[in-house]
Amino acid sequence: MNKTAFIALFREACQKCFGFPLTSPLTEADSKLFSNKIFESTGLVIGAKSIKNYSSYVLNSNRKEGKENPSTASLDTLARYVLDAPYTDEIMRKEKESHFPFWFQYRNRFSGASRTRTGNGVKSKKVLVICGVTIIAVSVFFMTKFLTHKTSSDFFTDNFNSVSSDSLIKKGWIIKSTDSIWWNKRGEKPGYLTLYTLAGDNWPNSQNRAKINNLLMRKIKSDCFMVETHITDFIPSGSWQQAGILLSEDSTFRGKMVRLSFSYNDFFGGYKKPPEIIIQALSSSESGSQSKPEEFGHLSLFNIEPGEENLVKNNLAISALKIEKKGNHFRFLYALGPTETFAFKEGLSGDFDIQPKYVSIFSIRGWADSINQVPAYFDSFTSVDIPCSK
Repeated sequence: MNKTAFIALFREACQKCFGFPLTSPLTEADSKLFSNKIFESTGLVIGAKSIKNYSSYVLNSNRKEGKENPSTASLDTLARYVLDAPYTDEIMRKEKESHFPFWFQYRNRFSGASRTRTGNGVKSKKVLVICGVTIIAVSVFFMTKFLTHKTSSDFFTDNFNSVSSDSLIKKGWIIKSTDSIWWNKRGEKPGYLTLYTLAGDNWPNSQNRAKINNLLMRKIKSDCFMVETHITDFIPSGSWQQAGILLSEDSTFRGKMVRLSFSYNDFFGGYKKPPEIIIQALSSSESGSQSKPEEFGHLSLFNIEPGEENLVKNNLAISALKIEKKGNHFRFLYALGPTETFAFKEGLSGDFDIQPKYVSIFSIRGWADSINQVPAYFDSFTSVDIPCSK
């Protein structure tokens, strides 16, 4: 890694994000905001913890080579952000730009300047002046662009630093079916929204009407969008305990719906198999009150073999779900692992005749009986408009 280029790149990215130079290490909140801004602009992810570490490294005059060593992919993501590269995602970049062209384009600025300085002193000084003027001009351009950035595209993010009802409502959340006992536990882990796997489902059965307790719902304004949520330490341990994202055509569960979640399954039709952690995807082709859901996705992630419970728990430490919609085409993605550095994977995709107007985050166990309620710690939620072209 070219250390000088990385430091300059990170400083320029900070300038673009915040509108002022980096003078002190970024806070956790600033790092999350920076991470969200990068994702909004590029479609790619650099974790907030990595960004926070980078800021400390860049400002440390006693830095040592290798102390912070961002991957080439992360460097390319930063360069894409600074250079206003076209919006993409990890799958598209891997297919079309796996050579990370934007990082090398940015880095070449510095290698070119280094070669020029080997010439005579006058030429070197001229180059330095030109480079200085260029850097100032570019910084002014990006700063102006940041300050005058149009807000016509809908972008929303919530890091759940405050989960009071007033704060959530002010940010546009609709709080549905509050269970006072468990809703009062929503802030038990600072910096997270805690939702428990209470009995409930957005599809009714013969004994129960559709209902999800402590559901957080918000309106969707665009036909083409991305919604994403990050969850920490969600370890389901009983039948159909799950947490995830729900898209619906209305706020009452009467219209069509699509649901994506991390879930626990131990039902195998009488066959004896180890329980499993799955990605489950459900939809309704008709209104929610008139049809049973269709499970169009059942992706087994882990079989919980005896003695391997801690291994499964470690791999579920940090997880994320994402749904992208362009017209009637949907992509369903997930990420999980012991750290937040794991990239999204596409679990499945398909065309669905649904025009969702609401998105919700939830934690439920369906209508299954259970003696325990497992917490899901929601770390963040993001919703953003994306281009409708495929």
